[in-house]
Amino acid sequence: MRIGLRTIKTSVSAAVAMILANALQLLYAPSAGIIAVLSVTNSKKSSLQTGIYRLLSLTLATVLAFICFSLLGYQAIAFGVFLLLFIPLAVSFGLSDGIVVSSVLVTHYLVEGSMHWSLIVNEYLLMIIGVGLALLANLYMPNSENRLKEDQLVIETMFKKLLAEMALYLNQEVTEQKLLENCQGLFAFIREGQLRAQTYQENQWVVRNVYYGSYFAMRRTQISVLNDMIESLDRIELFGIQVEKMVALLEYTSETFAEENDGQELLERIFEVYEEYREMPLPESREEFENRAELFQFLQSFKSFIEIKAEFAQKLPNGNV
Repeated sequence: MRIGLRTIKTSVSAAVAMILANALQLLYAPSAGIIAVLSVTNSKKSSLQTGIYRLLSLTLATVLAFICFSLLGYQAIAFGVFLLLFIPLAVSFGLSDGIVVSSVLVTHYLVEGSMHWSLIVNEYLLMIIGVGLALLANLYMPNSENRLKEDQLVIETMFKKLLAEMALYLNQEVTEQKLLENCQGLFAFIREGQLRAQTYQENQWVVRNVYYGSYFAMRRTQISVLNDMIESLDRIELFGIQVEKMVALLEYTSETFAEENDGQELLERIFEVYEEYREMPLPESREEFENRAELFQFLQSFKSFIEIKAEFAQKLPNGNV
């Protein structure tokens, strides 16, 4: 059994919240622990947002509860009417995260049969202690930047392998199904890295490092284009020198594919191949025409694949990635 960091932080914050609530002699002290459990999230930013939204949600719930209990009394019907009003209003105000917690706290008013100011303060203190300790627990977040850099290296390697396999496909050494499976595997890995980059970004309080998020978004766009290129390969018939040129282009791209490569030389090579194919004799049949169109479409996608990286590199301060 593996106990993760979030589990440890949740356990500690819940226990401390209950101890603190008891020390302050608050009613329903265990509720502070439950609130802490529900408020520990994956990032500092989300914990802060959760805390703020839940306090706003409690304010809305308290106002509505006061109206309902004052008009209908402290009974189940009044609580049902409260929920009928509170849930849609909370959703419309973007406070959905606080619906369950605030509703539980409102039941304390129902049980006590009162909404005396001291009881209202009691509920706010329970909420503040719970979300506050969850936020304190989340102030410690392990630096995941090294993991993101490792993800980048893996992605570069997987891209290189996929491009090399595309060259092998033209030599009939790899099947299209294998290419598509590897492409989908790379897409899934990039998507996971993108989620980790988002969490990393949300844990930056002062200066938010958006590089990794932009990097994974760029690679995700590239893999979508590469998937289209693989599907195009199956519809293209290449002969002799055409196969050699395309294989050489794919192999060169695989060999030079790296984080620091801005793609300019690759774009030049793609343009050279494109020009050579354009100067070929005009097609003499419909089949040749369609094949030539597919070939040009493939080269256009290849060009887009590299341009995505080149544009990304130009936006960075040092001009490359």
